[in-house]
Amino acid sequence: MNERPEACNDPVSLEVRLSTLRTEHRDLDAVITQLAGNPPPDELLLRRLKKRKLLLKDRIAILERMLDPDIPA
Repeated sequence: MNERPEACNDPVSLEVRLSTLRTEHRDLDAVITQLAGNPPPDELLLRRLKKRKLLLKDRIAILERMLDPDIPA
């Protein structure tokens, strides 16, 4: 996960990376939901997972912008 999205601008590589990040983000969401619903939750673990999920969301957004850049009208 140490790769930077900007490191490779090849569209196929970006799509593969984007798919991987989306899968990890979805999996984290499921884990967070499960942990939060089963008391007593491990608050530290939940915070770490949520932070990781936000990081993934940011990286997904970067890759999406790289694949479909805004072109001013």
